[in-house]
Amino acid sequence: MSLKQTTAILQNKNALNCVAQRASSWWSGVQMGPPDAILGVTEAFKRDQNPNKINLGVGAYRDDNGKPYVLPSVKAAEEQVKSKGLDKEYAPISGVAEFCKRSIELALGENSSVIKEGLNATVQGISGTGSLRIGGAFLNGFFPGNKTVYLPTPTWGNHIPIFKHSGLDVKMYKYYNPETCGLDFQGALDDISKIPEKSIILLHACAHNPTGVDPTKEQWKELSEVIKKRNLYVFFDMAYQGFATGNVDNDAFALRYFVDQGHRVALAQSFAKNMGLYGERAGAFTVIGNTKEEADKVMSQIKILIRPMYSNPPINGARIVAEILSDPSLRNQWLPEVKGMADRIISVRTKLRENLKKEGSTRNWEHITNQIGMFCFTGMKPDQVEKLIKEHSVYLTKDGRISMAGVTSKNVEYLARAMHLSTK
Repeated sequence: MSLKQTTAILQNKNALNCVAQRASSWWSGVQMGPPDAILGVTEAFKRDQNPNKINLGVGAYRDDNGKPYVLPSVKAAEEQVKSKGLDKEYAPISGVAEFCKRSIELALGENSSVIKEGLNATVQGISGTGSLRIGGAFLNGFFPGNKTVYLPTPTWGNHIPIFKHSGLDVKMYKYYNPETCGLDFQGALDDISKIPEKSIILLHACAHNPTGVDPTKEQWKELSEVIKKRNLYVFFDMAYQGFATGNVDNDAFALRYFVDQGHRVALAQSFAKNMGLYGERAGAFTVIGNTKEEADKVMSQIKILIRPMYSNPPINGARIVAEILSDPSLRNQWLPEVKGMADRIISVRTKLRENLKKEGSTRNWEHITNQIGMFCFTGMKPDQVEKLIKEHSVYLTKDGRISMAGVTSKNVEYLARAMHLSTK
């Protein structure tokens, strides 16, 4: 081989090395992100060899055997949808029309004047998370007041990143009292009364996540007055309708009361919990306007926002929801099923509290049965949580939040003993 050929080969190799080096260094500045708090709990649980281990981290319903539960009404609806021989064409940008219609009817009630007058702009979202994200984008683009959303302390962990990702500022107002493991109602009123006018306030419609602490109906009425007086815009997040008390109308009280009092709210809905459609990602986002013309304009802009986000939503989950809510026999089958899930959660709360007393715990565990919904803020301190995990293989988040769905009649005694020993 000549010197000229050898030089050419070396130059080519150097050039290739430079290209490879450049290509491999594009992302060298990316740092490892922190692990997800909930998924981290699950991973640790999976590695544990203790046969008595319990996972109380994940917020998904489990039956009394600790297994995922597919509602019989959902199975029946799937069969009915399948029998119709529907195609797999794209849904409109706003989603499956029947799903949107039935979703807002479930939220506001079929006889709502808002629906009758066409004041709602309702679109299908990617479950509750995606519906909140659509709302964040719409508020950032069109809200005429302060583009700051005020969230309760604490709130669902994803609320803060969702709204920040939407371009909104995020601030907090008092909500939970760690001393009583209950609602800091006076603190909430005080903070809300100081929020700048024409700001956005987010409210959990029922089964507050993560605390399980809800205002009473009288307290909701008082909150409505203060919020109206401050001229705040209300964004309701309703992820647990029916799952909180077992009654879909009762769980919608706050939303319906605010609307009846003249609040023109935004609403995010999810069917993950109350229909067990976690992976189907069925949700809805609604803005209520003052006139039908206003609602139509809002709808047009929401569709423009959705188009570059994900173009249009998935159809299967929406069809299942629409089938259940539009078929009287399926709806009548579903309502007792969702009540059954809520009742199981309520019953294990009672069993846990009773067993803690039986173990001889002198702590006041009243909040376990006072709180509602899937989650319970136990009031346990970080060192007690660590002890619970390390010594008893009971896995939960560091703030002491447990998913009551992970508690069963078979493990409740072990859990109570472990909690007692970790808090003595």
